[in-house]
Amino acid sequence: MKNFFLSLLDLIYRKKCYFCSSSKYSLKMCPDCYETLNFAQFKPSRIVDGVNIYSAGVYEKNLQKLIRGLKYHRQKELAFYLAKFMYEYWKNSGDKRDFQVIPVPLHKNRMKKRKYNHMELVSEEFSKMCGYTLNTELIKRVKDTKPQYRLTRKERLDNLSGAFEVDKTKDLHKPVLILDDICTTGATFEEMIKTLQESGITGIVCLSASSPAG
Repeated sequence: MKNFFLSLLDLIYRKKCYFCSSSKYSLKMCPDCYETLNFAQFKPSRIVDGVNIYSAGVYEKNLQKLIRGLKYHRQKELAFYLAKFMYEYWKNSGDKRDFQVIPVPLHKNRMKKRKYNHMELVSEEFSKMCGYTLNTELIKRVKDTKPQYRLTRKERLDNLSGAFEVDKTKDLHKPVLILDDICTTGATFEEMIKTLQESGITGIVCLSASSPAG
């Protein structure tokens, strides 16, 4: 009888895959669904002021659902899978430098509303996988910018102008790897690169989980 109830409880409380609803593996993202994520070719998607920007995949299908679930629907466990996807892509870089990982920061007002920065969660997992140092203090968002998704590239750049500020008491010499979820026009990375470089920081690389199709 005891074994019956234990089996019943296991059945009831097994995790369902967020993508296919299968409870076979009791994981938030089952191996079958993770395998549907397609990597982009390892090469810069753009170069800004001498800084390479990479995108690990295309913002569609399960990768899009993974990002949106983590970002908007409080599916925090998905941070591990997005970090894993980015890490497996990044391994192709062959870059042996010891980076400090910088998640794109949220303004305090956005943080208060959303309760967490999804890219901090991803960056924490990613840093563990790579053996890098996570640094959430080096650069802050000091301007409460508008949402970017409906803005043109010029409007995005204007919106982000002066949005970030570097804490010069932090490590300004260690190479920096900036992480974000999606790189659409590159405006966010571009403004962060400019702000970091103005503070004398070099050795910057940017990595997004995705970029738009086409």
